[in-house]
Amino acid sequence: MSTHSLDRRRLLTAAGAVGVAAVWPRRARAATKVALGVLRLGSHAPSFIAFERGYFRDEGLDVELKFFEAAQPLAVAIASGDVDYGVTAMSGGLVSLAEKNAVRVIGGALREEKGKVGSVVLASNKAWEAGLKSPKDLAGRSWGITTAGSSFHFMIHKVALAVGVPLASISLRPLQKLGNLVAALSSGQIDSWAIQQSIAKKMLNEGTARVIGTISDYAPDYQVTTVFTSKANASDEREKTKTFIRAYARAVDDYDAAFVDRSAPAGEIDALTRILHTYVSTSSPFAEVREMLVDDATRINRGLALSLTSITEQLDWFKAEKMVKDTITPEMVVDTSYVKIL
Repeated sequence: MSTHSLDRRRLLTAAGAVGVAAVWPRRARAATKVALGVLRLGSHAPSFIAFERGYFRDEGLDVELKFFEAAQPLAVAIASGDVDYGVTAMSGGLVSLAEKNAVRVIGGALREEKGKVGSVVLASNKAWEAGLKSPKDLAGRSWGITTAGSSFHFMIHKVALAVGVPLASISLRPLQKLGNLVAALSSGQIDSWAIQQSIAKKMLNEGTARVIGTISDYAPDYQVTTVFTSKANASDEREKTKTFIRAYARAVDDYDAAFVDRSAPAGEIDALTRILHTYVSTSSPFAEVREMLVDDATRINRGLALSLTSITEQLDWFKAEKMVKDTITPEMVVDTSYVKIL
């Protein structure tokens, strides 16, 4: 027997003892590259948790985070293929892109819940001193939005309807970016606005705004943010999309347990806060961010379940406001095959 044959036999014997994979490791499958669009808001917490804890990597996804300052540019980036998945609010622009077969909503994320604080209605100090003490005082006042058809636009529609103030009596100020809205409210250039606690808390602590209401009082079950992707991904990349949802849903469970249900131990709350502090309210002290997350977190739907009732209501409003075509249906916007429909 040749030395070569003997060495080969010994090698095969060793493989049987410790496992063939240990001797002849298979080439690792390359991770699938995915771009995820996010905003630096507390509602995007699962994006950051799944990224930092390796949940995307566990599903074979190599995720790159791409940051945006409003929903509309993110929807455009999805349609153009610059971003694979996005988590942000429904907007008129997103619906129009869905009508063109460019994007699809595949899940739900942040949802206003009765009894939870969620987003708060703010008044500038200047407007407060001039008598803006509650949403009932909004007639003749200005309200900040990023763009027409944004979540901020829909929120003031719901608030005005609930308190009996004609929406036409409120001056809408489109300022494009969240940073512009913060600066405008803080300086009194706009009278009011509504935003998540991760931003509101900092303004309140700095004494640059006052709380005059909570969105959950006026829009319970409002599906504020959705998970969406391109029509091509939803239809043709089903396995990739399913793995993305699994990883994201895993992070949602961490977030809800720690900050909404408060069933997680203190050490887990601290660990998650450290992750989120890297992305949200970075200039605020750690203790302040932890308090904000624990006291004011809004539920993110388990398994990314989607409130189709809320989506349909928003779609009907877009139609009534002539922001989208009357012919658009929920089926043109939402792919219901991925998550539980509420």
